[in-house]
Amino acid sequence: MSPEELPRCEFDRDKLILQLQTTLPADVNSIGPAVDGVMQLVRHMGCAHGKEFEVETALREALANAMTHGCKGDPDRQVQFSVCCDEARGMLIVVRDPGTGFDPASIPNPVVGRQVYSTHGRGIFLINQLMDEVRFERGGTEIHMKKK
Repeated sequence: MSPEELPRCEFDRDKLILQLQTTLPADVNSIGPAVDGVMQLVRHMGCAHGKEFEVETALREALANAMTHGCKGDPDRQVQFSVCCDEARGMLIVVRDPGTGFDPASIPNPVVGRQVYSTHGRGIFLINQLMDEVRFERGGTEIHMKKK
């Protein structure tokens, strides 16, 4: 895939202290090494100081959702993501999958009613709890997560 196809950082490029764009095969075993590498850079650059747990958990959940739901677990498909950090604006993480998308409003609340007993369905809830801003683009195939 060409770099133009990767999710872009909407922050001012001149003010970035970190910008990373990458593509992963839709293999859940690739999540750990990828997130560990990103978090090593995030810590080294001082991005999201004191909020690393929130960023790491949100990134893991977003990648897992993209691979499981967007790529339907097909390792021949790919998930793209970008991470950027600006001292004034914080961190922005964008994860994109090649799936058909979904309506975020249709996701049941996992802490209400029968959903409490479900063994899945908490990823988006967690992301919304951990990050300062979350929005979905491209019909639900792209998630933008900000941490200030």
